[in-house]
Amino acid sequence: MPKTAVISARIDPELKRDAEEVFRELGLTATQAITLFYKQVELERGLPFAVRVPNDVTVEALEQARTRQGLESFNTLDDLFEDLGI
Repeated sequence: MPKTAVISARIDPELKRDAEEVFRELGLTATQAITLFYKQVELERGLPFAVRVPNDVTVEALEQARTRQGLESFNTLDDLFEDLGI
């Protein structure tokens, strides 16, 4: 089937650059990556990944992780396993 449809979208230039670097690493052009995304949407009959609004507990956990609040560090894997009781 000939490719004649055109998609035009405005996105953040840094996002575009970063995504296209990943595409290059995967051996894909932006057109191929977009086509793959559309094909997955078609196959899944929806977005090919979960899209959710996080609940309050998740928002708090993400903020704590971002600020490293309440996180414990271990010097070795053995120390971590010992703390876990493994």
